[in-house]
Amino acid sequence: MNAFAPQALVSFRQVAKSFPVDGRELQAIERFDLEIADGEFIAIVGASGCGKSTLLRLLVGLDREFRGEIRIDGALIDGIGGERGIVFQEHRLFPWLNVEQNVALGLVNEPLSEAGKASKVADYLALVGLTAFARAYPHQLSGGMAQRVAIARGLVASPRILLLDEPFGALDALTRQQLQEELLRIRQRERITTVLVTHDVEEALFLADRVVVMAPRPGRIKRIVEVPLEHPRERGGYDFLRQREALLHELTGEGDYVAPQLKRVEDLPFEFLAC
Repeated sequence: MNAFAPQALVSFRQVAKSFPVDGRELQAIERFDLEIADGEFIAIVGASGCGKSTLLRLLVGLDREFRGEIRIDGALIDGIGGERGIVFQEHRLFPWLNVEQNVALGLVNEPLSEAGKASKVADYLALVGLTAFARAYPHQLSGGMAQRVAIARGLVASPRILLLDEPFGALDALTRQQLQEELLRIRQRERITTVLVTHDVEEALFLADRVVVMAPRPGRIKRIVEVPLEHPRERGGYDFLRQREALLHELTGEGDYVAPQLKRVEDLPFEFLAC
């Protein structure tokens, strides 16, 4: 399998990661090879424990203990950097800071004046539709609004790469769909390279250009699935549902997927349509 794309912004080369558990080394990831093009949206799916979130931690620079190489624009990563932003499943907002102040934390290391920081914070609060809540505190927000704040904080320093670790997993179905659509709108404006970790196959297909299917521990790539569907994607459309079933099969089944011969309206005999 060729996991490499031309003109890659992000390169994983033979990445492996293990953890000491009860006096022995537990292999979490092995032989992970992937290249991500500038502006591409990648979703990573797989069973719990296959190393999806660990890969994000390695890429963002929170964990430096691994084997292999991770490069951005050809340069080896060296800890965290302003070109990478991350949003976790829990919003992780500081309860004693208001929305504006929480977003401003994303600019702590940026060489901007106070006026410049305030302007950027205001811009990204407007981007996520929370201008009116700039002075609100986290306990005054719904779960979806809190995640919008976390997304704004992840974007405010204008990173080239946005990492999303199950950012909508704790939300109700309606709010999750709304934020998925919002994320696509933000990405269209920002033209940002995005890597999403999710358990939700439909979410992966709705958002991503390619879906990386992980095999169970030790985590490694089982298959990379291209998503050729144009945006906006119809969740109930025939092509979308067929691709969802194929992706579910990659996660849970054995052997090659064989699509069922579904009956579509255009396939029905004229006599039936005339009834």
